Amino acid sequence: MKNPSPIGQHPAPAESARPGTERAPPARKAEKTSSSAVSRRDFLGGAAKSAGVACLAAVALDQFIRTARSTEAKALRPPGAIDEEEFLSACVRCGLCVRACPYDTLHLATLGDSAAIGTPYFVARETPCFMCHDVPCAKACPTGALNAEIPNIRHADMGLAVLVDHETCLNYKGMHCSICYRVCPIRNEAITLEKQTIKGRQMVIPVVHSTKCTGCGHCEKHCVLEEAAIRVLPRPLGQGKAGRNNAGRGLTGHGSLKRGV
Repeated sequence: MKNPSPIGQHPAPAESARPGTERAPPARKAEKTSSSAVSRRDFLGGAAKSAGVACLAAVALDQFIRTARSTEAKALRPPGAIDEEEFLSACVRCGLCVRACPYDTLHLATLGDSAAIGTPYFVARETPCFMCHDVPCAKACPTGALNAEIPNIRHADMGLAVLVDHETCLNYKGMHCSICYRVCPIRNEAITLEKQTIKGRQMVIPVVHSTKCTGCGHCEKHCVLEEAAIRVLPRPLGQGKAGRNNAGRGLTGHGSLKRGV
């Protein structure tokens, strides 16, 4: 039988009751509460930043899509390209037409170019289409995005030449320049030089005939000005109502894929 503790004598305090350890649990609790508060602030701050980044990304993506659609409308396609919307669906971005071009005219678009990424296009001011009679680029297309059945390269509707700047065109300044006329592969048909009286002055003006122009781009390439006064545009942009171009000067006829030779 254990002896009871003497009257008035208390048992030794437990380890947890010692003065040096009594405040330890509250301190740990306070530390945990503070850590939780910081974690919540970090989480909320991170979520807000993520939402902001996502919002900016959405705005940037929307702007990119709008810009891409705008530039796609200005892209010059290879000979025999079908309607743009159908072309974008049919083209598999294989690059076979680019490889088939003997003059390195065609390129596959990359980010920032004037065409949908991976699709073939050309820049007339840099390298025009040389209008190969056998149209190798169209024949290389495996999907029909380029019509290999066009009977003649003259039916290859790549775009339409437009005299976009009458202020800088040397002929409109009273000088005689015939570069665009002389380099045209279909001279005297797609481009002619015609005498006109403008503001009482007799001038010889280059006139583009839309029923014959293939949009090859030689006129734009060889324009002697730093910024070409004549440019090749996709036909929907180059030709407006009643067969007149954006500058309001007369263009004859309405172009189509199959035009007279």
